Amino acid sequence: MTLSERLQTDLTQAIRDRDEMRRDALRMAISAVNAAAKNAHRDLSDDEVVGVLQREIKTRRETVESSTAAGRNETAAEEQAKLEIISAYMPAQLSDEDLTAMVNKAIEETGATSARDMGKVMAAVMPQIKGRAEGKQVSAKVAQELARRDLAGHEH
Repeated sequence: MTLSERLQTDLTQAIRDRDEMRRDALRMAISAVNAAAKNAHRDLSDDEVVGVLQREIKTRRETVESSTAAGRNETAAEEQAKLEIISAYMPAQLSDEDLTAMVNKAIEETGATSARDMGKVMAAVMPQIKGRAEGKQVSAKVAQELARRDLAGHEH
């Protein structure tokens, strides 16, 4: 069963269970996946669906932050619940150690030596991540590892 089919099956179940929050979150996610598929003029692969869901999660997270800042706690709680429902469809998240190892491998492969090479490293590592870590988290780790190597290089 593809990820798209699983979303659709779970939506049907949520409607049967009268689980409005789950139903709304899944409808929103399926709508975003369908829009992306329509733009691509084909069905999306599971990796592409994960990318769409990742964007949906990022949008929900931003809404939670802005709603909380504006004192709209009810909206923030609702968006947080939807975010958690959609997050359940994402691949298992990378541990910090695994992410560090992937980043260091990408640094080795690209020959990066300083923060100026961050774009090269990000381009090498992001396709391997595929929804298992947030871009913000990855870029922070790349910056940290490049800075560590840059400092080590200046000590000699």
